[in-house]
Amino acid sequence: MSGISRRRFLAASVAGCAATTLAGPKKALAAGSFTGYSDGMGVLVDLTRCIGCRSCEAACNKEQNLPAPDRPFDDQTVFDETFHGGKQKRRPDENAYTVVNRYNPESSDHPLFRKVQCNHCNEPACLSSCFVNAYTKTKEGAVVYNPKVCVGCRNCMIACPFNIPGYSYSSAFDPVVKKCIFCHETRLKNGLPPACVDICPQEALTFGKRRDLLKIGNQRIQTHPGRYVDHIYGEKELGGTSWMYLSSVPFEEVGFDPNPGNEPIINNVKDFLGTVPMVLAIWPAMFTGFHLLAKKRDGHDDHDQDADQHNGEEGGEQ
Repeated sequence: MSGISRRRFLAASVAGCAATTLAGPKKALAAGSFTGYSDGMGVLVDLTRCIGCRSCEAACNKEQNLPAPDRPFDDQTVFDETFHGGKQKRRPDENAYTVVNRYNPESSDHPLFRKVQCNHCNEPACLSSCFVNAYTKTKEGAVVYNPKVCVGCRNCMIACPFNIPGYSYSSAFDPVVKKCIFCHETRLKNGLPPACVDICPQEALTFGKRRDLLKIGNQRIQTHPGRYVDHIYGEKELGGTSWMYLSSVPFEEVGFDPNPGNEPIINNVKDFLGTVPMVLAIWPAMFTGFHLLAKKRDGHDDHDQDADQHNGEEGGEQ
């Protein structure tokens, strides 16, 4: 896309989004009112079953044609990686849409492993924060991304409560956000489970309709008292997610936010994000004004210089 056409596209997108903002929230995804499609699919992750084999990482890598990792998928030393003073574990990025981390909970005598990927929220903050509508919540439950309309603003990265979208910093001229898409194009829309679920040897990942997974999760909690925390993480958190979790220890001990709230995060930031299109529309206009003023000033300077030169020549003739 040429520089001029890109600027025109951005201007049109900002104008369209500003109109949408003024008209109010989208009917299909009005903040706080959407609870997911009735037949939407999901995955129930049972942390008590995961053994940290990283088969899911390898399957995702192959399914999405991602580059080979620096270290092989059977290398367990990746679990020793921590960042920011040892508090943060590995995160998904442009080269890995899912990662498995190891935790050593205080309330357990053995480690637990947790798979991290996009949770495909019922009411995604990434979607609500995107002023060019690069995100879509599909009827199958996936949150997918259209790189053709993305302008690289990265609002979605700021808005995501799970810190998931990864930016493709390797390409300065192609603004692309990378994240798990629930294997939507190759599997989900055909009724097939994502590659990570398909390969899990421990059946730690259960694929099905979200409403059925909630029943399965609650049944496990009731059938095995004391084995699980009496809660399914993702059932109501932040409006609900398509990926949900069972755990034998408090969720904060395996890296979850223990109190994210049940309202979609966009309810708390929509007023701020609503100003983003306005800011993006105002700044180009301001800089255009500065540019025109500068050109006008330059024109005056040139005119004054020509006038002075002309007057000097007339004075010399006299």
